Amino acid sequence: MTIRTRIAPSPTGAPHLGTAYIALFNRAFAKQNGGEFILRIEDSDAERSSAQSEREIIEALQWLGLDWDEGPGIGGPCGSYRISERLDIYVEHARILQEKGGAFTCFCTRERLDEVRKSQQQNGETPRYDGHCLSLTPAEVARRKEAGEPHVIRLKVPDQGDCTFVDQIRGDISIPWRQVDMQVLVKSDGYPTYHLCATVDDHLMGVTHILRGEEWLSSCPKHVLLYDYFGWDFQQLYHLPLLRNADQSKMSKRKNPTGINYYRSRGYLPEALLNYLATMGWSMPDEREKFTKDEFTANLDLNRISPRGPIFDLEKLDWLNGLYIREMSDTQFQDTFNDWARHRFEGSLKLVKQRTERFDQVIPQVVYLLGDRPELTIDSLTDKRHTSEDVVKILNFASRAIEELEDWSSELINDQLRQTSERCNLSMREFLAPLFVAISGRRVALPLFDSIELLGLEETRVRLRGAIEVLGGLSKKKLKRLDSEWDALSG
Repeated sequence: MTIRTRIAPSPTGAPHLGTAYIALFNRAFAKQNGGEFILRIEDSDAERSSAQSEREIIEALQWLGLDWDEGPGIGGPCGSYRISERLDIYVEHARILQEKGGAFTCFCTRERLDEVRKSQQQNGETPRYDGHCLSLTPAEVARRKEAGEPHVIRLKVPDQGDCTFVDQIRGDISIPWRQVDMQVLVKSDGYPTYHLCATVDDHLMGVTHILRGEEWLSSCPKHVLLYDYFGWDFQQLYHLPLLRNADQSKMSKRKNPTGINYYRSRGYLPEALLNYLATMGWSMPDEREKFTKDEFTANLDLNRISPRGPIFDLEKLDWLNGLYIREMSDTQFQDTFNDWARHRFEGSLKLVKQRTERFDQVIPQVVYLLGDRPELTIDSLTDKRHTSEDVVKILNFASRAIEELEDWSSELINDQLRQTSERCNLSMREFLAPLFVAISGRRVALPLFDSIELLGLEETRVRLRGAIEVLGGLSKKKLKRLDSEWDALSG
């Protein structure tokens, strides 16, 4: 048997560190066993998926050296490797599934579903579809379809008993069927959802081992059911532990940078970043912490993966990255640094050129864009018009506003922040003053919107969050109050 593994990122945003983490283990296991590693683009969310996001994901994986044997840009015997280009396959399998009695047509409206789930939550029950349309006769289904009623196709889930499956890291796992929702497999617009697409593709592409994040454990019963209904053999499952913050919470953009491009722009080396990700939940037999990608591949033992969530420690990553840097020759260091600086600096050339009379004036202008901003204080962020509480609200709302942008440009950032200032009943000058300091560490710097564009969303978010921490941070109570205010402003 040829070992075949896959990584299936969704192109709905910036390339995520978790994608690299899961891809690293999948690729290493396949290569170690003379197998094949597949990249598949899961663009099942047609509204949120974008070609730009796909390009960024592919570029980030290539920068890390996580090449694939089959997938976009390479092709392969199982192509296409995008969900959006395989729709006929899923439609046919949905039809087969209904014939086998594993799925049914549902006509329930969103309003009815909302009421059902609200009632279940009030009664302390697991919110799930209540099976309302399960008893419809074929004739009634045909009549309602003929009448043009919107409908979806749902997975049929047993009412009684448990689903038991084996996770190779955690052992036997049992989940009551009553906790499993009757998943929508095909939406009312005829577009299939992830669960149907992934299950069908894993089978048709001959995937033998699925290594993915532990957040997918709760979805396993749905996949087990689909395989049973189709009569297919199930793959071996390995659910890797989630990367976690120091407080054991799931690593997320709210608390830590999660984008691969953030770490690239900050000057981390791909070798060091991969090395550190390889230590997340796994360790070398000799316990050494610095090793190459090839050494990881040769020594990987899936039985040594711990189910405990590993802490992603930025200070330790810095230390490891420093080891790699100090091993460079002077020429390597200079060439690598020049490439990094050119990539970071190129976007600001036009801005700086118009404000420069001597070359020794360049670095002071852009230093906050290339490295950390100057240290902030409460006094630097506040003034007579802005109390600490005022500034925290402005910074928090600014962060929320730019996170909503689908495209990233200084013009769109300007428009979004202007609208936010108007909703807050503040002049643009009042609204932007603390933002200026939070981003640059100065009261005079290069244009704010251009600076935010150059820094990127994740670095901007980090700086705004850091400024909020200087002002005392956000307690759960304060955050809840700001959530309500933001909802009211956005409503």
